[in-house]
Amino acid sequence: MRKSPGSRSRCANTARITSPIKTVKSHFNMIELYTWSTPNGRKVSIMLEECALPYNVHKINIGTNREQFTPEYLKINPNGKIPSIVDPEGPGGKPISMMESGAILIYLADKTGKFFPEKSRYQVLQWLMFQMGGVGPMFGQAHHFMRAKKDEVPYGSERYGNEAKRLYGVMERQLEANEYLSGRDYTIADIATYPWVARHEWHRVDLGQFPSVKRWYDALGARPAVAKGMSVPQP
Repeated sequence: MRKSPGSRSRCANTARITSPIKTVKSHFNMIELYTWSTPNGRKVSIMLEECALPYNVHKINIGTNREQFTPEYLKINPNGKIPSIVDPEGPGGKPISMMESGAILIYLADKTGKFFPEKSRYQVLQWLMFQMGGVGPMFGQAHHFMRAKKDEVPYGSERYGNEAKRLYGVMERQLEANEYLSGRDYTIADIATYPWVARHEWHRVDLGQFPSVKRWYDALGARPAVAKGMSVPQP
């Protein structure tokens, strides 16, 4: 699998992003992944690895607060976030660009017929939405107040730290009775949630207090595709 080395400058990054739908054919019809080293970005790289889909990596350094807002990138993702993909072989064989990690996971699952079983489709959807509406936003707020701010705000740390632990409790009860979040099958709901749980130390959660979550977490971490996806993008 060939991956691009990432940008060396804003100009290089802009040049690489320009007209991705027009130029992607020269990249052997690989999916173009625009991402950064965040849980949301790694959801998609894990899914691409699990589905064995060839892809090119384009680093969008969201820490600069510039690269994600270039006109070229906003054509791909109007919300100016990561991750995004451009698939040269979308529905009907036509190129498609996609934003929002949950939507991308559903798209890739539908494209490949993997990790989104019809028999449990709505169970998978509800646990995917649990991650999108709960785990991601709440864990992210915990990170902001516990790590990102120079001076910690005790109220924010307590509020979002407690909510993070409550969500772990929800997952613990679900995983006590099920191998995976939506039941017997490993699905996009697990793929979406794992990268956030991988930062449990950031939101000051001891996985030893949630043994079923830890069992699930260790099992997913042992999957080669998960390990590869978690290393994207390369430094």
